[in-house]
Amino acid sequence: MSNVVETVKELVEPILESHSFYLFDVEFVKENKSYYLRVYIDKPGGVTIDDCVLVSDELSEKIDALPEDPIPEAYFLEVSSPGAERPLRNDKELKEAVDQYIHVSLFKKLDNQKAYEGTLLKVDEESIELKLDDAKQTVIEVPRELIAKSRLAIKF
Repeated sequence: MSNVVETVKELVEPILESHSFYLFDVEFVKENKSYYLRVYIDKPGGVTIDDCVLVSDELSEKIDALPEDPIPEAYFLEVSSPGAERPLRNDKELKEAVDQYIHVSLFKKLDNQKAYEGTLLKVDEESIELKLDDAKQTVIEVPRELIAKSRLAIKF
């Protein structure tokens, strides 16, 4: 399956570059009895449905034009944005999220909580700093080794 993902990445990158988009992720998964090829794209300011349709059409054409089908199974192609609550998967994405509202899930409790939401103030190798949305606007330091998952969050 990783060959499918790598092949699709190679095919989609030039399409995305020509439209000033960038690739967030590609996944090829089986859910129930169906296979899904999911391509997540983004651009500054976010992508539109028309952007997704454009990339889907161009990628479909490129896949169909290959002499040998890289995906022998029947599948559904989905091109979309990673979403407003996209995961922050690595150090680069965390640093780009400084000054944004995020959700952090922890492996174990910190101050009696396993999850926090707040504005990301600082990221370094050891920890992150969050300003919580409580009455005191508390700033907490979360050790990086405690972070199980982090993502952008929508503040209600």
